[in-house]
Amino acid sequence: MILFITGGARSGKSSYAQKMALSLSDHPVHVATARKWDEDFEKRILRHRQERDERWINYEEQKDVSALAIENTVCVIDCVTLWITNFFTDTKNDVGASLCLFKAQIDAIHNKSGTFIIISNEIGMGVHAESSIGRMFTDLQGWANQYTASLSDKVVLMISGIPVTIKEPRHD
Repeated sequence: MILFITGGARSGKSSYAQKMALSLSDHPVHVATARKWDEDFEKRILRHRQERDERWINYEEQKDVSALAIENTVCVIDCVTLWITNFFTDTKNDVGASLCLFKAQIDAIHNKSGTFIIISNEIGMGVHAESSIGRMFTDLQGWANQYTASLSDKVVLMISGIPVTIKEPRHD
C-alpha cells in the first residue's frame, strides 16, 4: 500500500506521516533521501533525526531506496523532492532521465509488500521559477508527483497542518 502525502513547505507533511506510521507500527522505518549539500542542510538533517526516537529504524539513501530492507514494514520515505534532486543533479539536469530513474524506484516499491508513506512537495503551487533549470525541476517534480499519486492507494494534501484526503482507497 502506498500513502502519498503532498503539500507546501512547512504544511505538516512529515509530522503527519510520522504520527501515522507510529499508529500502524511499533517500529516503523524512516528513509531520509536528503544529500548533505552544505553545513546548513546538515543541521536540518540533524534536527529531523532528533525528531525520531528509539522506536524508529532509520536509513539514509539518496537514490536507491527500493534496495533497502523496507519490505513488509511501515515505511516513511521523506521526501520525493530531495530524492529527485539527487537524480536531477547526477544526470546533469536531464528531466527525462531523472523521471525514468525515479519511476523505476517507485515501481519497485509499489511491487513490495508493506505500507509506504511517501512525502513530497507541491512546488508548482508557489512562485514561478526564475531560471530555466528551476522551471525544468518544477516540471520534473510535478510529473514525479503525478506518477506517485497514480500508483498510490490514498493521497493526502496537507494545508496548514490539516490533512485533506484527495484520493481514497477503493473498496470494490
